[in-house]
Amino acid sequence: MRFHYSNLPLTNSDHNEIAQNSEPVVTTVFRSITDNVNYLEAKFLYTQDLKNRRFVFNHKDCIAFYFETLVDQDKLQQNFFLQLSEFTSKFNEANYPFRNLPNTTSFDDVTEKLLGGFSAIYIDGEQRVFFIETAANFARTTSEPENERVVRGSHQGFIENLTINLNLLRHRIVDKSLYVQYITLGDKTNTKVALAYIKGLADEKIVETAIARLESISTDMVFSTEFLEEYIEDSTASPFPQMLNTERPDRVEANLMEGKIAIFADGSPTALLIPSNFFAFYQSPDDYNSRVYVGTFIRVIRLFSFVVAVTLPAIYIAVIGFHYGVMPQQLAITVKGSIDNIPYPPLVEAFIMELTIELIREAGIRLPSSIGTTISIVGGLVIGDAIVKAGLVSNTMIVVVAMTAIACYVVPSSEMSSAVRLLRFPMMFAASLLGFVGIVFGLMALLIHLCTLESFGSPYFAPIAPFRWNSLKDAILRMPIFWNKNRHINRYSKKMKK
Repeated sequence: MRFHYSNLPLTNSDHNEIAQNSEPVVTTVFRSITDNVNYLEAKFLYTQDLKNRRFVFNHKDCIAFYFETLVDQDKLQQNFFLQLSEFTSKFNEANYPFRNLPNTTSFDDVTEKLLGGFSAIYIDGEQRVFFIETAANFARTTSEPENERVVRGSHQGFIENLTINLNLLRHRIVDKSLYVQYITLGDKTNTKVALAYIKGLADEKIVETAIARLESISTDMVFSTEFLEEYIEDSTASPFPQMLNTERPDRVEANLMEGKIAIFADGSPTALLIPSNFFAFYQSPDDYNSRVYVGTFIRVIRLFSFVVAVTLPAIYIAVIGFHYGVMPQQLAITVKGSIDNIPYPPLVEAFIMELTIELIREAGIRLPSSIGTTISIVGGLVIGDAIVKAGLVSNTMIVVVAMTAIACYVVPSSEMSSAVRLLRFPMMFAASLLGFVGIVFGLMALLIHLCTLESFGSPYFAPIAPFRWNSLKDAILRMPIFWNKNRHINRYSKKMKK
């Protein structure tokens, strides 16, 4: 491409040519400040948030380059210009105003530093560039995550700053074995991704597999850990999440101590924990912050809610359509009275109400928080009452759908909750075709899928498949903490496939 070394203004055709062709091939900083300015402006395609500030020091022309959208102007003024004004002696190595500042002769380093929030200082006649750390930090407080609230325990949560997130983790695990590895992903976004694990506890094969999968990602943008999840999970076709998402440092700490790996991405408050199994999604920090019997009871309730959420609408359809005789006589009379005036089969009735619940839920999320909850409650009550009076659904179906919705939201993980809500629809189809036999076939298919699914080579349905009696004590039950001396993640690991 053409490159302009003069101070003449560029025409529109010049700008278009620079934008459409490859970047300048020059890699070494020029001695002339004019050449450096022209080259740098051309390299960044004359973006208007790239600012410069000219000044004179020791009778030499100097210029400071920075992105106004990335730097703190007050920091630049305090850390450089005010200190620079104090130097009045000659410009030499013995009294160099910024001899301790990092510097480079490579334009590639200049580009990287500018995009990282640094300010670049050019001095006419010198073939090097000095850098000043002036990055602006606009981070929110580490408050409790809205999606993972607990009654007792820590109320800290990760934020969108990767350095702060790793700082929270380092404060919780003060150990030299905590290892952090950085990977940069995204050809355009250059997002910094970090893997954190404890050497000696984490399976090295799983670590190697995670790194290999991350490094194999080829994409222009990576803006969150959720974006990475689809690239590196074992089975994209599965409705079940194979990596545990969390915004809680205490949860990441506990999983690292079990030999798992945490993946962070700059700009995302969510950490991915790998490998994960089905039962990890039904565990909560509250389980370990409460009494043993209370924690066990709540955990069993959560697991029971999975069965209720997946099968309850299907059981209703099967009973009404095929197996009316399984109900007690008095209950059968009540149910029959409520469905006599419904003009379509139970499957259509169930679909109407399930889709209505999903619409109300989605509307409640998208509406402003000040009115979202009110609209959800009032909308549900009004629609439920009106739809029954209109004879579109029965009273019994309202009860079934309400219990199903409550069971779905018992899950501590929002991703698992979404999977459960999705699974009830194919189960309803199976029940409408074959009744209880269809439900049995559906549950068999679901169980086979869970038993064959893996998360980074680790069985997803462990410790049920493969069965390990000793590991059940902390998977399904919440046993006393002093009993949990062994870590079971490595014994399930198979040969990794990168």
